[in-house]
Amino acid sequence: MLAFIQAGGAGTRLKQISGDLPKPMVPICGKPILEYQVESLVRDGINEIVIVVPPQTKAIQDYFGDGSKWNAKISYIVEESPLGTAGALYFLAKKHRGDFLLIMGDLMLDVSWKRFISFHRKSGAIVTTFAHPNSHPYDSDLLVVDDEDKVLRVLSKKEKRDFFYRNITNAGLYVVGGELLETFEDMDEPIKMDFEKELLAPSVDSGLVYAYRSSEYVKDCGTPDRYEAVTNDVKNGVVAAKNLQNPQKCIFLDRDGTINIFGDFVTNKDKLRLIPSAPKAIARINNSPYLAICVTNQPVVARGETTLAELSEIHAKLETELGKEGAYLNDLFFCPHHPDKGFPGERPEYKIHCDCRKPGIGMLKQAQRKYNIDFKSSWMIGDTTQDVQTGINAGCKTVLLLGGDPLPYGKYADAKPDFICNTLEEAVEHILSEEK
Repeated sequence: MLAFIQAGGAGTRLKQISGDLPKPMVPICGKPILEYQVESLVRDGINEIVIVVPPQTKAIQDYFGDGSKWNAKISYIVEESPLGTAGALYFLAKKHRGDFLLIMGDLMLDVSWKRFISFHRKSGAIVTTFAHPNSHPYDSDLLVVDDEDKVLRVLSKKEKRDFFYRNITNAGLYVVGGELLETFEDMDEPIKMDFEKELLAPSVDSGLVYAYRSSEYVKDCGTPDRYEAVTNDVKNGVVAAKNLQNPQKCIFLDRDGTINIFGDFVTNKDKLRLIPSAPKAIARINNSPYLAICVTNQPVVARGETTLAELSEIHAKLETELGKEGAYLNDLFFCPHHPDKGFPGERPEYKIHCDCRKPGIGMLKQAQRKYNIDFKSSWMIGDTTQDVQTGINAGCKTVLLLGGDPLPYGKYADAKPDFICNTLEEAVEHILSEEK
């Protein structure tokens, strides 16, 4: 696998810090941003690296040379005039035909490239984009994906959004199939191109563009505020700890009565209303070492009261409303099954005993496989003892909330939580205080 790094940008927004240096060469804790990328790639055995550089300075070439200091083989493409995020691929197409990584050089990152590449190969994608939620989806480019992570649409931040959407943003990292390089075969010279608009978006119709959803650290350092935030994250070890080769800590969250107001079953998006304090609590999780992952039983599907399409709209509203308040879920898993029969309009295919319906831990195990979660370092928060028993079954610590379901003790009354709290805010405060 070859890595192609776009490091030719001017970085005008960071000029007060970067001075005459190319933006990827701005130092963070004593090392250029670009060096963090090179080190991350080499750790996963990706040693062949091509870097697109600006013509006005040789700072990148002088610093990295041939790459031997990093056990890499580094070559350069000098971008004599700005070619956008894809134009320089013209030069790569002249000498390379296989899959490659496309990386924007101003990103601070630490990711498991092996996991990313493995997902790409298993899906048979022509392009796999690295995707994650963020705290401002309302002004971000988003990916619309199906249940199999296939990208159905690239949603520009400039488009009017009079609908609810999932918080899945495009991070600026790609595994690209060599087939896309055929685009440049008939060109006599390079032209300015935008990768997302002119290569990614048109490829969506092929059905071979996929989103690799990850919780790993990938952030743009392009403004002074972002530069300061990223610097603090490097100092505090946040960047390295998020790499999915390391076990992750998670706060698993029930949905109804924990994130949204408990009431009648939420069978359509109009019935979903957030608990007013929930977004603030989840935002605190987002700024902590923990992942925030929702695991929810949704027997309304099995009973025929809601379709999977309607449930998707409910969860899109949930993520939209959280995003408006600067909070996000790293992921959401649901169980549509219900073992008891006899409901009018029920769907027999979902009337089964399964291991994903809480207090079974199938949803938690699915999250564990995807995000390398250490259950012993994780928590389960919910408003019933069924949630508590789920956490106990997985080996997590547990919190029972008393502000949701009016009958919190139910049929798992013997399940003893580690703590009892009145609100999600209180529960998160308690968990994070233990970190100090």
